[in-house]
Amino acid sequence: MLKPKNKKEDKVKLTKESYSKAAGIFRYLKPYGFIYFIGWIFLVLSTSAGLVFPYLLGKLLGTANVSNMQDSVELISTNNINNVAFTLFVLFGFQALFSFVRVVIFNNVTENALRDLRNDAFDKLVFMPMDFFNRNKVGELTSRLSSDVTQIQETLRTTIAEFFRQIIIVVGGIFFLLFISWKLSLIMLATVPVMAIIAVFFGRYIRRLSKEAQDFTAESNSIVEEALTGITNVKAFTNEYFALSRFKNSTQKTRDLNVKSGIWRGLFVSFIIFCLFGAIVFIIWQGMLMTQGNNPELSSEGFYQFVLFTIMMGASVGSLPDLYASIQKSIGATENLMNIINEKTEKAENTGTSKSPIQGEIEFKNVSFAYPQRKDMTILKNVSFGVERNKTLALVGPSGSGKSTISNLILNFYHANSGEIRIDNQLITDYDLNYLRQHMAIVPQEVILFSGSILENIRFGKPEASEEEVIEAAKKANAWEFIVSFPEQLQTEVGDRGIQLSGGQKQRIAIARAILKNPQILILDEATSALDSESERLVQDALDKLMKGRTSVVIAHRLSTIRNADNILVLQHGDILESGTHQELIEKKGLYADLVALQTMEG
Repeated sequence: MLKPKNKKEDKVKLTKESYSKAAGIFRYLKPYGFIYFIGWIFLVLSTSAGLVFPYLLGKLLGTANVSNMQDSVELISTNNINNVAFTLFVLFGFQALFSFVRVVIFNNVTENALRDLRNDAFDKLVFMPMDFFNRNKVGELTSRLSSDVTQIQETLRTTIAEFFRQIIIVVGGIFFLLFISWKLSLIMLATVPVMAIIAVFFGRYIRRLSKEAQDFTAESNSIVEEALTGITNVKAFTNEYFALSRFKNSTQKTRDLNVKSGIWRGLFVSFIIFCLFGAIVFIIWQGMLMTQGNNPELSSEGFYQFVLFTIMMGASVGSLPDLYASIQKSIGATENLMNIINEKTEKAENTGTSKSPIQGEIEFKNVSFAYPQRKDMTILKNVSFGVERNKTLALVGPSGSGKSTISNLILNFYHANSGEIRIDNQLITDYDLNYLRQHMAIVPQEVILFSGSILENIRFGKPEASEEEVIEAAKKANAWEFIVSFPEQLQTEVGDRGIQLSGGQKQRIAIARAILKNPQILILDEATSALDSESERLVQDALDKLMKGRTSVVIAHRLSTIRNADNILVLQHGDILESGTHQELIEKKGLYADLVALQTMEG
């Protein structure tokens, strides 16, 4: 099961297993390994060029201090200044070129690797068993493909390279500093890096306080929105003071956190001014003392070089904690994606290979079933029944009796815990899963249309269908009349989840989709229960046409729609309580007869 996202994003807890799973990202970099290696070479070259900059700039500043009392000395000094300046411009040119190549290579490799990763992750998701989606929220799964991939993208493209660049600068800087003056280096290493790291943790703590304050502000806004949206209830229950108390409590917490944050920000500014700047001044002071006297320990050129290297190192040391934290988050994000990619799909769990012709005969034999997430709650208890080819079976019963579970088992979304399910006298698990479902279709109670045109949504039943076939299916589904009433007809956009169509229109689109698929086995899951009378009449007429010449399993809410079913099963608490035709069940005067009488009275 996927791990839920940690609300405290800044605190990413990683284990040895996390690093092991995150290492799976390298298999997506492997196809581009050679060009990625070239990118790392250019990273080292550009960073090395950057390390030469303080050395040459210090030389330039030191040269400017050469005594110019004599013309010959002045000429030498001017030539040196020109030479060093020219060398610096050449250095910048090479560094710019190296950096450009490095950025382009890292970007291309990252985009190629993440494209492959996204494709793999979505490929896994669409073939996951239904139980996987019961265990994981859709919003969390989509987040894996968006925010987690974005986190990895930034890390592969920039953060890792920047992290190692800063390490090279720190290590190279220490080497240069020791070369210039080992004594001053020890003084610097004992002060500036320590102060820089303290400053970073100072800043992160203040950011955390600010984030908590923002959360309380959002909570305050939520209280206002809820109170004003439900103002009728607030007033009816005389809860104005209760709502006001909640709001005051939230704003007080926001105020307290912001005051606390302000105190720490003041301390942070004071720390920067006194400690960090003080440490830099202390080093400069010590360096200046070392340049004094007839036999100075440090030349003015070396002093300038030392100061520039110290500033560069201080910036690098200060950036390392944030870069490291970003890499840690990316490891967590990679682990989440690898959890998806390493999950077993339906293709792996279903090993059936049979592609025998499917006629549509269905048999349940002593089938018991409990959903994997609720194993202690048995939904079906030793259920046995059969449906002959091209016949209609209706399933009736109260909510939770097992009607939808039977349709899920026929579609092989789940496997029975015990007993056998056979299609044309062959175990359902022996069939190739994709082949089996190609011969089935479902018209659900709540139709989900995909954003796009009506044409695309109907063609979902048969992607290779021609426009003429789509029109014919729409006519059979009683959908063509309303489709042609739209200015753009089949090209009409249905909106997100079909929001621009009415319930009856969406049902007829779903029926057209099923007609186009032309299945041997049809499942109708309370397809008319939420419709008005006129829409129900049109949809029922379309369903009657659809059911001809195929095996149909109908989950019925309105019992008037199943009077002509060849067999009706009445389910209760996972057992088959009654079975027979409509007339036979009415004559038994059992649960079915009571349900029919109740709906007749309500009608």
